[in-house]
Parts: sequence; structure tokens; C-alpha cells
Amino acid sequence: MARVVLAMSGGVDSSVAAHLLRAAGHEVVGLFMRHGVRAAGTVGAACAMDETVPQDSGGCKLPVIRPGKQGCCSAADAEDARRVAQQLGIPFYVLNFEEEFESIIEYFVEEYADGRTPNPCIVCNNRLKFGKLFDYADTWGADFVATGHYARVGETADGDWGLFAGRDATKDQSYVLFGIPRDRLARIRFPVGEYFKGAIRRLATEIGLRVADKPDSQEICFVPDGDHAALVRRRRGADTSGEIVTADGRVVGRHDGWERFTVGQRKGLGVPLGRPYYVVRLEPDTRRVVLGCREDLARRELTACRANWLIDLPSGWIACQAKIRYRAPAIPARVRPLPDRRLEVAFDQPCYAVAPGQAVVCYVGDRVIAGGWIEKADESAA
Repeated sequence: MARVVLAMSGGVDSSVAAHLLRAAGHEVVGLFMRHGVRAAGTVGAACAMDETVPQDSGGCKLPVIRPGKQGCCSAADAEDARRVAQQLGIPFYVLNFEEEFESIIEYFVEEYADGRTPNPCIVCNNRLKFGKLFDYADTWGADFVATGHYARVGETADGDWGLFAGRDATKDQSYVLFGIPRDRLARIRFPVGEYFKGAIRRLATEIGLRVADKPDSQEICFVPDGDHAALVRRRRGADTSGEIVTADGRVVGRHDGWERFTVGQRKGLGVPLGRPYYVVRLEPDTRRVVLGCREDLARRELTACRANWLIDLPSGWIACQAKIRYRAPAIPARVRPLPDRRLEVAFDQPCYAVAPGQAVVCYVGDRVIAGGWIEKADESAA
């Protein structure tokens, strides 16, 4: 019997993951990550349960608070996770990650302030779920760390461990997991990765979990009101307003802050131009938001930094399929390593709306082979 530390968010996926692990005969310890954001409906506004207090010790009882929008890490989520753990008979702990979450919020704000599009979920996975949680797993002598992600890990024919897309392509989350250190894959479990979402909800109903029909989280956990631009402004306190211009330099309007825009955005531009225009570039130095037609978004290659390879480093180009954002389709490409933990991707066909700050993740079949943070994209042919 293995001991497994499971990140429990209070949602249906991690709750069913707890059931599956327990049904497989494992000793499961449930952990909830408290981020400490002081807002209505967040754990920080509820109580200060210490990270060493198990759920059955008579510690603070988290109240049920239903936030207006369905995010994650709220007091309601903590209560849902606690009740699931109690129903399944597994120990449950709330960990205070307020300091660690603060660093993620700062990353988020700085990326937007510098004209890039951040992805805090990937950073959270890298630093906390598959970083900090391993420290707790080692402290408790756990064999594995598990989450409710729709992804898979497994041994390959050559005895290596690989990260693979989840069976349910509509819910696959392997894109946000590219940063997992390769040497930790053997100690990670994704119990729901072999299932389709509908089957997970049916199983939750069958075993009587109260979260069976709970909506999936939609909001960024530390932006409970959904207004990320307001968060950036509060943190930065600087005027980011400026001109909206077309790619040929024509001024067509003004904006109240470039942090409200991202490359590829078409809706909410605030200027009637008679035909579809897209954000093709952000210029923090001039405070300009640059618009263009769809073809102005076409790119043939990109470079990325802080690359993480989940296979042996290749000596040159290898064929792959590359994704430039979570919901984007993977398109045929080639990838090769560059010095200083960077990589280059050359697309077989034009790729649209490549946003600096987002991640590019490369696959061979359904296996994740590498990923990195997009620095820049070029129009030139690869």
C-alpha cells in the first residue's frame, strides 16, 4: 500500500481522485492550499486553520460560503474538500500558502505590466502542486503526489517516465503541466486522467459525493471578481492608458490601460472600425495597443525561455505538434533546443495570435516532450 498526498480543491475531479486512490488500496492524505487573498468568499476571510491541524482534530470549522462566481480556493471549496475527505475517511489538512501565492500574484501583475500575457495556473503547478507539495510528501514519507488533473503519466517502452494527454481531449490539461521536473514524473499520479469528464461526474453521483454536479472553476483564484486589470492597477499604481493605433500607425482611439488587452483579442477593443480587427502587439514603452487584420497575426516561428524537456535533449530539430495556449489546437511544427534553457519552434503553417508570456508546449503523439515561455514570434519563414 502506497501513501499518496492528494491536492484537493473541493471540486469533483480531485474528490473522485481521492475515491479512486482509496479504492486502489492507497493511504490517502488530502491537502487544501489556502492562498490567503482577503476577499468575500475566500478562505482568508473565513478562518486561519493551521497547516498542522487535521480535519478530525476539532480545529476550525470552515463555513459554507458560496461566491458569486465559481473560482477555486474559496472557503466554500475548502468546506467541500473537508466534507469529501470526511465522507471518504481520509485525513485532511489545510496548508497556508499565502506567501507562495503572493509571489504568483506578483508574477501575474508584472507580466501584464510588461505587455505579456501570463498563465498563473502553470506557475502554480510548477511552484506549488509539483514543487512545494513534494516537500510535504517527503516530510510525511509519502510515495506519490496526486492531483485531479486530466493528464496521464506512465512508463515508456524504454523504461522512461512520460507525461501524456488525458483521455478526454476536451478536458486535457497536459498543457499546463509541461513544467513538471522530469525526475518527478515517476512519483506523480493523475487518477482521473484515464476517464472522460462525464464518467467522473457519474461516478461522483454513484458514490454520493455532494460535489457531483459542482461547476468547474472558471476564475483565477486570486482574482475573485474576475477583473484582472483592476488588480494590476492596484498593485502597480501607474497610468497605463494610451493610444489605439492600426498596424500602419493610424490613431483610431484611446484605451484606459494596456493590461486589458492580449495578442489575438478581437472583442472589447472599444473602437468601431467597420470590419474585424485584432490586437497584434502591445507596446508598454509607448503605451500603444496596435491593431491589425487576422493576417497580421500570422507567425512562422517563435523562441521560448525557461524550457523544460521531458525527453532526452535532442541534437537538432525534431517533428512535433505545438500548442501556444491551453485551448488552442496543436499544429504541426518542429522544435529544437537553444542555449541558456531556450527552445525554438518552427511551424509548418502560419500560427496565429502567438502571445509573449504564454507557454508553448510540444507533443509527439499524445506525449509532452517539451515546453517553454514564449519570448517572441517572427513572421519569417522557418
